[in-house]
Amino acid sequence: MSQQNVARVAGHLSNLAKYSLGLGAAVSFATSSLYSVDGGKRAVVFSRASGIQREVMGEGIHFVVPWLQRPIIFDIRTRPRAINSVTGTKDLQMVNLTLRVLSKPVAEKLPEIYGRLGLDWDERVLPSIANEVLKSVVAQYNAEQLLTQREKVSRQIRDTLTERARAFNIELDDVSMTHLTFGREFAHAIEAKQVTQQEAERSKYIVMVAEQEKDAAIIKAEGESQAASLISRSMATSGDGLLQLRRIEAAKEISSTLSKTRNVAYLPKGGNILLNVAP
Repeated sequence: MSQQNVARVAGHLSNLAKYSLGLGAAVSFATSSLYSVDGGKRAVVFSRASGIQREVMGEGIHFVVPWLQRPIIFDIRTRPRAINSVTGTKDLQMVNLTLRVLSKPVAEKLPEIYGRLGLDWDERVLPSIANEVLKSVVAQYNAEQLLTQREKVSRQIRDTLTERARAFNIELDDVSMTHLTFGREFAHAIEAKQVTQQEAERSKYIVMVAEQEKDAAIIKAEGESQAASLISRSMATSGDGLLQLRRIEAAKEISSTLSKTRNVAYLPKGGNILLNVAP
């Protein structure tokens, strides 16, 4: 190969290298200048020159200046969270509560949320304000009222917590009280109360039965008294005929009963009887 051909090939390779470097730089610049926002998310742009931009970027592809700007992606979909709290009631009973909270950031306030709280806004805010609200609301009720007025207590917690979260630009879709338990002392007190109520009901039943038996005895005595009075008047007017009649009826009843019994033997009135006794 002649020197001219070698020089020509070297020139072509040099030009190709230049074009490749330029193309690579262009691709790299385009890649770092573009970013995508997926569905259910929003973006906030931070600039090294002016700080957090106030415009919230929606779904799609957007442009930033490399090195000078960078996008911060927020997930604005509703997310569940369970919050536990142990607090005291108005009558000094300890209660263990669990709240299920569905929360999401207010999309229009994302620049302010990022400036105040960062990306972990829910972790920074919800546990603290939920415990604060639970303690303030539960302290207004007795332990028994938490059971009998559970719906009212849950509604008050939801309204108060929603108002507190709004101050941090957090929207609550739902707040519900999913778990409610008391300490051992309260459980023992409930059992003792139930036993006492059962004993009271049993005592009421015994008293009622005794009163009914008393009324029955009085009625029976009054009936016997009236019967005796009638018999006395009858005997005074008619002699002892009624008494003799009652004796005959009693004798007939006794003889009827004895006749049905196999182990009864009848003897003559005079007492002369020959027993068939083998010698």
